[in-house]
Amino acid sequence: MADADLDGIIRQLAKQQNKTLTGAIKARRDHYLGLAAKAKDASGKARAKALAQAAMEQGLAAAKRLQVAADNAADSYARAMRKAVEIAAGEEASAAAKTATKTAAKTTAKPETKGAAKKPSGAAAKAASKAKPAPKSAAKPKARKA
Repeated sequence: MADADLDGIIRQLAKQQNKTLTGAIKARRDHYLGLAAKAKDASGKARAKALAQAAMEQGLAAAKRLQVAADNAADSYARAMRKAVEIAAGEEASAAAKTATKTAAKTTAKPETKGAAKKPSGAAAKAASKAKPAPKSAAKPKARKA
């Protein structure tokens, strides 16, 4: 039960309370119906039966209000927990994005200035100096106009 969500526990407790309250309502109704059976005159019987009916109606209305309030509380709790999870996930994602942008900013090189070209060093420099430029005749011939 430690792993159960609180909204389920709220609903379960409300259901138990509703059953208990309904049992008490029925006991009260039975009490008034018992008084009606013992009544010696017709007006006493009618009054006791009316009390039994009123007790049942009022009790069931109270039980229904209790059930609705518990359902609302459980729904509210579940909604609040879903929202908290979404917020936590959003904060985690934004923190990860910030970390990624900081890391990317550190790893990228500074842009070169316009006139300065980077010279190759080491073996690449020797290979570049020995390379011969391509002959001009290897260029594509121009198309003739007809």
